[in-house]
Amino acid sequence: MLKLYGPHIYWSTNSEDNTPKLRRARRGILLLGRVERSAMIGGGQAEREERVALEISEELVRSMEPGAVFRDYNCRISSIDFNKNSSYMVTASDDDSIRLYDVATATCLKTINSKKYGVDLVCFTSHPTTVIYSSRNGWDDSLRLLSLHDNKYLRYFKGHHDRVVSLSLCSAGESFISGSLDRTVLLWDQRVEKCQGLLRVQGRPAAAYDDQGLVFAIAFGGFIRLFDSRMYHKGPFEIFSVAGDLSEANVVKFSNDGRRMLLTTMGGHIHVLDSFRGTLLSTYSVKPVAEESTLDATFSPEGMHVVAGSGDGSTHAWSVRSGKQVQSWMGGHGSEAPPVIKWAPGSPMFVTGSSELAFVIPDLSKLSAYANRK
Repeated sequence: MLKLYGPHIYWSTNSEDNTPKLRRARRGILLLGRVERSAMIGGGQAEREERVALEISEELVRSMEPGAVFRDYNCRISSIDFNKNSSYMVTASDDDSIRLYDVATATCLKTINSKKYGVDLVCFTSHPTTVIYSSRNGWDDSLRLLSLHDNKYLRYFKGHHDRVVSLSLCSAGESFISGSLDRTVLLWDQRVEKCQGLLRVQGRPAAAYDDQGLVFAIAFGGFIRLFDSRMYHKGPFEIFSVAGDLSEANVVKFSNDGRRMLLTTMGGHIHVLDSFRGTLLSTYSVKPVAEESTLDATFSPEGMHVVAGSGDGSTHAWSVRSGKQVQSWMGGHGSEAPPVIKWAPGSPMFVTGSSELAFVIPDLSKLSAYANRK
């Protein structure tokens, strides 16, 4: 099992909604992969320090529960992303807002409205306060590079002629890729307004870069096509079929180590494949989603667990190794739309978004490694 370490994540209790949710985490300091009770001076006494190294195991996933919940959204949350170089997280919502959070304190730092263009998908660039986002207003399908620091547009990317349904940034440079209902996949450079490449597809495309940016995948029509990002114009170097599932592709993603891929489809299937051989490792099934919705899923940091939404608004987790379901969580406030889901980089925490935003973290009292130290 992978042991994960990193900087602190502190949980705030300054939100009325979050206070009861955070009682079990209030005194504990949650690190990226480690839980400790720090030595603090209070009333002349110092608390003893406790440290527990956490592994992303089935036991840990089973123990996970919402640790902070934000219910101040007026509409559905459509996208979530983390910045890998900071503690920042960003969300997009159908109320035309982009919100920047500090995960270290579970607080919202600012809200930026995009009433003119709407907002659908959002991704961080390498800069912690710069994002690229897609419009959702029915008349402008451009992508925008936005500085969250001063709320200024740095660049517009025009080329799509229908709603953008897939957006992925290359971690190794300035490139990003977008897929649209206009049946095109466009390749971009953040420094240039015009697209640098165009690929036509025969269906709704799902596209994603691998973690190193050397390869990108495009899924549609029951197949996943892999492209060398430096020679994409030569066509795919691998084409993998996906268990005969011909329903529309929703999202495709790589695990952090690049060894596995997942693909979700509108029919309610989550497929996990070996990204080198194309071998189907497992398929999980949930309630299908409506045509206007997207079935989202995410790998855990070590790539051995998958968390996905469902058409009934619930969330489910499976073990890639055993292929069995590990845990499930009911949807918030009776929502029947599938939640968007993102696992925090290098952390025992994932975030879900539907009509509310929830930070899902381990319940320490349910972990044997922690209980033994009491």
